[in-house]
Amino acid sequence: MALQLGDIAPDFTQDSTDGPVHFHQWLGNSWGVLFSHPKDFTPVCTTELGAVARLKPEFDKRGVKVIALSVDSADSHKKWAGDIKETQGPALNYPILADVDRKVSDLYGMIHPKANDTLTVRSVFIIDPNKKVRLTITYPASTGRNFAEILRVIDSLQLTDNHSVATPVDWQQGGEVVISPAITDPAVLKQKFPKGWRELKPYLRMTPQPNL
Repeated sequence: MALQLGDIAPDFTQDSTDGPVHFHQWLGNSWGVLFSHPKDFTPVCTTELGAVARLKPEFDKRGVKVIALSVDSADSHKKWAGDIKETQGPALNYPILADVDRKVSDLYGMIHPKANDTLTVRSVFIIDPNKKVRLTITYPASTGRNFAEILRVIDSLQLTDNHSVATPVDWQQGGEVVISPAITDPAVLKQKFPKGWRELKPYLRMTPQPNL
């Protein structure tokens, strides 16, 4: 059965470009993004790994650790890292798991046999500090991922975990958010949302982002 939102992300120990990774221990109290690649020395993956290396300061700022996975060896990954730096600019600054035995791929359901029975699809998992899976996205091998969207989701998750709000369609940092319909007491509303709100419908109330 595929991993579902709210499931505990499976723990594992696997080799990587930074040596053995004990996943839950490596995550510690951080958020995490685990994302898979079909194989080494593939064009779309090369661009993705370079993009994440460029965005690493943005992940760091949010307290998020990033880790990639490919089904080739750590030595192969390290050779590939040279191509990534040469063609994309930044050097690799996070680990790539060497999932040669497909252990992690199988744990996380990254191999979809009807698409390809040996290579991983482009899976993304956002994992919170309690080790719970908070987002899964699966892309076909031919489509590169949008890591700006992954950062946007992290911003939304971190905001909504701490405030009684949800984020509306196409929300970006600084935009209005939706007050939880569960809050109906006027006194509680005033306490939680001192900046005020716009009531479009009783169930649709917009308020300025509360943590800014």
